Amino acid sequence: MSAARSRLSKLAAIGFGLLAVFAPQLLAAQSPVQVRSPAGDIVVTFSDDGGRAQYKIDFRGETIIAPSRLGMLFENQHGFDEGLSITATTIASRDETWEQPWGERRMVRDHHNELLVTFTSTSGPAREMQVRFRVFDDGVGFRYEIPKQRRLGKLNIIDELTEFAVQEKSMAWWIPSHGWNRYEYLYQTSDIADVSGAHTPITLRMPSGVHLSIHEAALVDYSGMSLKQFRPGRFKADLAPWSDGVLVKTKTPFVTPWRTIQIAPDAVGLLNSDLILNLNEPNTLGDVSWVKPGKYVGIWWGMHIREYLWGTDGVHGATTEETKRYIDFAAKYGFIGVLVEGWNIGWDGDWFNNGDVFSFTKAYPDFDLKAVTDYAREKGVRLIGHHETSGSVTNYENQLEDAFALYEALGVDKVKTGYVADGGNIKRIDEKGIVKYEWHDGQFMVDHHMRVVREAAKHKISVNPHEPVKDTGLRRTYPNWVTREGARGQEYNAWGDPPNPPEHTAILPFTRMLSGPMDFTPGIFDLEPNKRPPVNADMPRGDPRSRVETTLAKQLALYVVLYSPIQMAADLPENYEGNLAAFQFIVDVPVDWEESIALAGEIGDFVAYARKDRDSEDWYLGALTDEEARTLSLPLSFLEPAQTYVAEIYRDGVKANWKDNPYDMIIEQRDVVRGDILSLPLAPGGGAAIRLRIRSQ
Repeated sequence: MSAARSRLSKLAAIGFGLLAVFAPQLLAAQSPVQVRSPAGDIVVTFSDDGGRAQYKIDFRGETIIAPSRLGMLFENQHGFDEGLSITATTIASRDETWEQPWGERRMVRDHHNELLVTFTSTSGPAREMQVRFRVFDDGVGFRYEIPKQRRLGKLNIIDELTEFAVQEKSMAWWIPSHGWNRYEYLYQTSDIADVSGAHTPITLRMPSGVHLSIHEAALVDYSGMSLKQFRPGRFKADLAPWSDGVLVKTKTPFVTPWRTIQIAPDAVGLLNSDLILNLNEPNTLGDVSWVKPGKYVGIWWGMHIREYLWGTDGVHGATTEETKRYIDFAAKYGFIGVLVEGWNIGWDGDWFNNGDVFSFTKAYPDFDLKAVTDYAREKGVRLIGHHETSGSVTNYENQLEDAFALYEALGVDKVKTGYVADGGNIKRIDEKGIVKYEWHDGQFMVDHHMRVVREAAKHKISVNPHEPVKDTGLRRTYPNWVTREGARGQEYNAWGDPPNPPEHTAILPFTRMLSGPMDFTPGIFDLEPNKRPPVNADMPRGDPRSRVETTLAKQLALYVVLYSPIQMAADLPENYEGNLAAFQFIVDVPVDWEESIALAGEIGDFVAYARKDRDSEDWYLGALTDEEARTLSLPLSFLEPAQTYVAEIYRDGVKANWKDNPYDMIIEQRDVVRGDILSLPLAPGGGAAIRLRIRSQ
């Protein structure tokens, strides 16, 4: 166990290193009232003009959120829409540093000023709403806090009035909300006027160059928020509804998730923000030394390229023999786990539309679960479990405790879950036995994922949900929630129409990745798998136009650029053993970091990251570009002074191009020191991956 993880076991992985926490101070009620960020660049102003709760945000003297409404409406009760007055304000400050058990960086600073504003009704029944704002140097978070009060008990929220009024001539990077494909859309780059409904995070660039990302943090017992533009530049919270139309079912007292606005003078500034994590509660699980970051392989990509199938009504992939082959490969190259999809009964026939048939404890006859896990243990490898629900959530919840107990007994400590179903088609059976269909990001599913994570924690199991509710930083509170999907991943390069374009992974860091880790599943070495001859005549390959639109070097760069504490080497073992020189970077690169620094980037064009290994003095650098070739000049100012580093560089060759020459790659070494500027030529659709290790004396 590393020294860092040993400390975390003793400290239960909760915040420490307190620098300063100032006691709240009650101020005289007034309108307007202001609170500033610690450095003073961000100013938030509250008012109750016209009896409405409003806020405004300025950044370095520029208004970036014009006066925007706050409030909510309830079914059959008076809400908080008008007739409101500021009756109390309380200020506080915090400056502390806390340690992550795993993450992009080990130490996180939480430095903010806080303002709690109380709004009281001036007409109608007496009622009270509080809004808590926390202002950091990298942005703003605010949430509603509705205290227990005589006239408000059990509530159905039918509208949240929160607005974000931004400049009309801004640019936006976004995906549509409330669609059949959940979060799995290609990002659109457009004028803000073209945005109708959008999932968060949505990222905006103002005419001045200031960048914003609007999202939410600590989404608990509430519906996920997307945004709807109802007037030019004016967005409103758009919560995913229950099947009966109610947005949120709750009772006082309650708090909402934090509405977040990350703010930076440039695109790179967004990447270095810790705001989402800082707005979540500390770890509640205690000692989480059993949560193990690492790299894994698996029986997964083969299904997507039709080497075999999930079910037994074809060439079955998840057999005992095939899994042992993957275990041998994992053990040989130091991978911690083998993911196996398709091991359990339920995959035959139309599983996509019939999730009720899945068993999460019974294996197919050609897969011996105990024999496989025993074999893996002997090799120093763990099986990574898989639970696909096809959106039939009640069926899964009925088996949840038994399924996790089985995995715990067999030594399975990580589970990938899946909810493959169209958006709005999550199946539940209510207390009367009536079938209802809910949204992937509605309150029902928010609560479901929390039940899964908590149940998994009882069995010391980590969870990686696919087709999930979006990340909102809850990995801080529940460190076994290690990663998730929630965007277009690698599988779209096997059968997507279209596949992910070169710009996709140059957009993700500035959008989806701002919310948290993503199980993108990088590392494909056969970039045109559909051109391979079929294994079985009855299982033809997919459309050859579906392919991986990157160079080989860019696939390596993804391990540094797209953060996840568990990273898959997604390709087939034989493809790696056919190119061991390039595979060496995947073997070497860690997944748990002491520090992470975004070095350069523009949304959809290029990005470069440097990350320091948590368990050594090595640094790793990843850079990638869109369809345009470019050369990046990256200062190595993050290296230790008075040390010479060996840079092991994997970069695009001179003639590399994702379209017609993706495998051209140069592997070279050179000595570098702090202050050097590393020049990296990137091919169209290309990238570079670098290990920086201190030269031995």
